[in-house]
Amino acid sequence: MKHSLAGKALTRYAAGLLAAGLLIFLPAGTLKFPRGWLFLGVLFLPMLVMGLVMLKKAPDLLRRRLESKEQEQTQRLVVALSALMFLAGFVLCGLDFRFDWLQLPHWISWAAAAVFLIGYGMYAEVMRENSYLSRTVKVEAEQTVIDTGLYGIIRHPMYTATVLMFVTIPLVLGSLAALPVFLIYPVIIVLRIRNEEQVLKAELKGYAEYCTRVTYRLLPKIW
Repeated sequence: MKHSLAGKALTRYAAGLLAAGLLIFLPAGTLKFPRGWLFLGVLFLPMLVMGLVMLKKAPDLLRRRLESKEQEQTQRLVVALSALMFLAGFVLCGLDFRFDWLQLPHWISWAAAAVFLIGYGMYAEVMRENSYLSRTVKVEAEQTVIDTGLYGIIRHPMYTATVLMFVTIPLVLGSLAALPVFLIYPVIIVLRIRNEEQVLKAELKGYAEYCTRVTYRLLPKIW
């Protein structure tokens, strides 16, 4: 069973790496795009480590993370919008490098890479705290409300981590031109959260009461 899960995870990992590489380097017109390699490194090396750890210590969590078929219509829209955003954003980053439109200083890319890794660390902590994390919006029979750690501060720390990571992507890639595209992501996440909370309040026991205790969804003191 674990071998099957490992094979599925490795296939998904390789497909993601190939797709990201093509979306970045083809528009750039060259493999000599150092910041493209920097981005692939900060994204896929931690991903590989996290995948191996989950395979060994939390295979059920890894299995949930590999699920991708959304049941909610709103969530399917969110997935589609996210895919379009990433497609347009990565292509624009490559073109920006190729034609030198609005390239940022290299120090900004390294600083953004550090912020990206901080977001990754937060993402890993969320997965450690909540073993029910799935890529799809659903409630399992044995699921309970998590209200400790980061979940005691904000209701959706995983999404906070992804906002931190994804908004810095064009900066890691050195493209100011692509930044407005990736700034659409927080708006998409707000749409996802609003729908997700409707599902959780209706189907997860104790979630409505949890919302009265932890009032901020994404950012403390803001929303």
